[in-house]
Amino acid sequence: MIEIHNVQKSFNGNQVLKGITCTFETGKCNLLLGGSGTGKSVLLQCIVGLMQPDIGSITYDGSVFTNNKVQIRQEIRRKIGMLFQGSALFDSMTVYENTEFPLKMLTPEMTKEERRDRVEFCLKRVGLENAGNKMPAEISGGMKKRVGIARAIAPNCTYLFCDEPNSGLDPLTSLKIDELIHEITHEYNITTAIITHDMNSVVEIGDHIIFLHKGQKLWDGNKEEILNAQVPELKEFIFSSSLVRAAKKVDDESEGGLSAITDSTNSQSAGS
Repeated sequence: MIEIHNVQKSFNGNQVLKGITCTFETGKCNLLLGGSGTGKSVLLQCIVGLMQPDIGSITYDGSVFTNNKVQIRQEIRRKIGMLFQGSALFDSMTVYENTEFPLKMLTPEMTKEERRDRVEFCLKRVGLENAGNKMPAEISGGMKKRVGIARAIAPNCTYLFCDEPNSGLDPLTSLKIDELIHEITHEYNITTAIITHDMNSVVEIGDHIIFLHKGQKLWDGNKEEILNAQVPELKEFIFSSSLVRAAKKVDDESEGGLSAITDSTNSQSAGS
């Protein structure tokens, strides 16, 4: 569990985060939802230590991360896996070498054979057991995301952070990436935090959703509750899509709106 309390961050007098307090729950996909410029990425960077909050605290399973000793912060960082928006693979490394990279950096005590076993396990888990010798330029965008996931979980991460994991992917591939992240989160009881503005991801994997607007947390809940949320800014955000508006109408009539979004999206993907 990751607990964020009253986190504030400003740049040149512009307050980007205005006292964010929330919890990322263990064994769940915790979605940071909101439009562009709402503070999602800044909050994520504060949580993982790439930025220092001006005010507030961040705690990982009871261990205070902000303003703590360097050794304690490093120990926490070793438990963090990152899936970057553009996958951020090393172009000069194979799929196997990209996945092995964090093991070489973070677990020097592992033998070459132990690293090989771990890499092969992670690649198989994401369905890329036969792609280890390929270069990033030789694989699709969806496969690159899978390599990014394999690399993130290779060091047996406790906390997984994903920045727009569906960015640049077609709807069907996005669905598969969502499913993979959700499966891994539940299978290994990871605390997963996902930055997104994609309502399809909300519907598919929104175990816990935190909605940010202009640097403030305005709502949190789950995917079953979000369509009936009574926060004007959230309603404007989610019902900006005609697909979601149609699903809401179905939900009002038959309590099947969430399924309708997924079914409609899958149908569109199959026909494209």
